[in-house]
Amino acid sequence: MTRATIIAERLKRHGFTTQLKTRKEYLPLFRLLQPVSTVAFSYPGSPPGLVHRTMFDHHKVADQLRGKQTIVKGRFLGGGIGYVCADDLAIYATTFRKPLKDLNYLQRTVFDILDETGPLTPRQIKEESQMVDDEGLLNKEIMPALHRLQTAFLVFEDQQETDWERGWNIFAADWPDVDLEAMDWTEAASEVLRRFFQANVFATLEQVKDWSGLALKSLKGVVADMELSGDLVAFEDAGLGAGWVCANAVNLKAVDVPSMVLMLHKSDPLVKAHSSELKRQFAGEEVLQFLLIDGEFKGAVLGHWRIGPHDVDDVVVALPAKERAVRKAEIIDAVAWKYQGENHQTLAYAGQKI
Repeated sequence: MTRATIIAERLKRHGFTTQLKTRKEYLPLFRLLQPVSTVAFSYPGSPPGLVHRTMFDHHKVADQLRGKQTIVKGRFLGGGIGYVCADDLAIYATTFRKPLKDLNYLQRTVFDILDETGPLTPRQIKEESQMVDDEGLLNKEIMPALHRLQTAFLVFEDQQETDWERGWNIFAADWPDVDLEAMDWTEAASEVLRRFFQANVFATLEQVKDWSGLALKSLKGVVADMELSGDLVAFEDAGLGAGWVCANAVNLKAVDVPSMVLMLHKSDPLVKAHSSELKRQFAGEEVLQFLLIDGEFKGAVLGHWRIGPHDVDDVVVALPAKERAVRKAEIIDAVAWKYQGENHQTLAYAGQKI
């Protein structure tokens, strides 16, 4: 087991070096990498995105899958929006839900309205609330209540298409067969982390914490159990740090890391797992996207995001000066995958105007 072997295998398992050719291959990869978020800085109702992993329009496939409720929307990974396979909903909801012991007035009001009349859109919830009180609830009161109830998996947001007017309902009404008390939390979390390690091959405790958003104390207990059962094997590398590899990666043959540059958005599963490292590496910078160079995060695309046209102020790269110069065209081309034309211009590379 070497650092190069881990990185090369991770690129393969994430689909970066073995891009999917057919739509039938998409769901197994999605299942491995779930919960999958929408692409950062995209429309709120956009489908989840796995960029650079398919030879076809992955957004279109994901949109079709959520339209059939093969994948469904919820709040996972520390309360963020994501999608999981419907048949895995119980596992991920059990792992990531944040229960509510008592509902406050707004939460109780919204919950009761949905319980009596749902499914309803937020606008319809407001109208129903006016039946009790002439003024009714304000949208700025309804949405936070819905989001907190959603985090507790007490309500379900049925986002089947890119639309602001999506329906909300009581979770138990839409998913009567999903019993969130049936599975032990440790059992569910172990399965979720098993898939995470399968996809990433190796991870440190910090990376597991960054990706999952789960409490550190709880994570330590689950990882310790997985190590004891043989699902994880302790491993340390000077460059990667101290962590664990999944058991099926221990005997991988040594291979070289392929030379490649990929630009990944902030909500990509691999970026999420390295968020603390990236914050330290690019502290104080206004980052649009990150650059995965030869399987490691060694660059960032800087600039101020706007809904409309916006430029890339600089492309910073943590490579030796000579290599940075030699690979300039390759790296700029990777950035141009999204930032090009009249609406997006790259103004500088490594601090030098282009």
